[in-house]
Amino acid sequence: MPTLYDPIKLGDLTLPNRLAMAPLTRNRSPKAVPGPLAITYYTQRATAGLPISEGTAITQQGQGYADVPGLYGPEQLAGWKKVTDAVHAAGGHIFTQIWHVGRVSHSSLQPNGGQPVAPSAITAKTKTYIIHADGNGEFAPTSEPRALDRSELAGIVDDYRRAARAAVKEAGFDGIEIHGANGYLIDQFLRSGTNQRTDDYGGSIENRARLLFEVVDAIVAEIGGAKTAIRISPVTPANDAADPDPQPLFEHVVRGLASRGLAYVHVIEGATGGARDFQQGEKPFDWVALKAAYRAAGGTGVWMVNNGYDRELAEEAVASGRADMVAFGRLYIANPDLVARFKARAPLNEPQRATFYGGGAAGYTDYPAADLSAVAA
Repeated sequence: MPTLYDPIKLGDLTLPNRLAMAPLTRNRSPKAVPGPLAITYYTQRATAGLPISEGTAITQQGQGYADVPGLYGPEQLAGWKKVTDAVHAAGGHIFTQIWHVGRVSHSSLQPNGGQPVAPSAITAKTKTYIIHADGNGEFAPTSEPRALDRSELAGIVDDYRRAARAAVKEAGFDGIEIHGANGYLIDQFLRSGTNQRTDDYGGSIENRARLLFEVVDAIVAEIGGAKTAIRISPVTPANDAADPDPQPLFEHVVRGLASRGLAYVHVIEGATGGARDFQQGEKPFDWVALKAAYRAAGGTGVWMVNNGYDRELAEEAVASGRADMVAFGRLYIANPDLVARFKARAPLNEPQRATFYGGGAAGYTDYPAADLSAVAA
């Protein structure tokens, strides 16, 4: 019977444990460049089986929040290379989450002040974070998007491919996680609430999943399946995401992913950052059936789960075989030594919500490690 603390094979890597650090937007990369604080932040958390970086934009068009990092410029790649070198020197591995936010953006963040893009011209009922010329930031409503022309989609796919290659070949990441969750561009194409297209990227489940599979195939051809992963969120309402019948949609998605040889599939269970039993549609979502659909279709990648897990629930999920790995978000914000704390049953630091987004070292790199000698005593 496996435990949360056992090694696991993920792609070409052997990880020391089955805890992942989930992607966490922190808004501390001015001009989209991760700086010295990011080096400290990720190195502090290198004992996770797999740290996954915060969402990192594939292009400026894909940028949705001020001061989040990118992968589309030389300074950004150089900044990330310092991070990955430090994590590797500490004995860890690290993937990056590659991101296009689609309609969850503001015109002030877009090239030449243009409109954000989306599958359909439907404004998201959500907010994004912008910084004004005077240096003050605020959460502001998203801008009205424009619908992507079909002729633009091949370019979007190529943007993902180029970002994945740069992440691995230039920035030194061990692999990439495609952000297909939380109401961002790929998720917007998947869900009928945000995709009202009438071409071959809209309508049927097969059409709505087309962009996702084109992105996956382009990246796998570029860097290999062992370095490629994806995150999905079948029922989350995050960023105004909605679909009345998510079960057949996401079972179609995971069956299609099964043949692509991915390193892992990362599944957010329930509402992102909220209730685990949240549902869209008339029936509760069947998470066991989702994993079974993936395995039945030949999927061999790691099944990673996320959302509201504590130590006890995570240990049970791995021991029962319901999951291969468990990703933690807020607990990793406040507890850089989470693996050691879990093993020792040590008390946990409480995350400080006021410092989640933006700022400096406070609430970012200053959470203390546990005195485990005192725990043992």
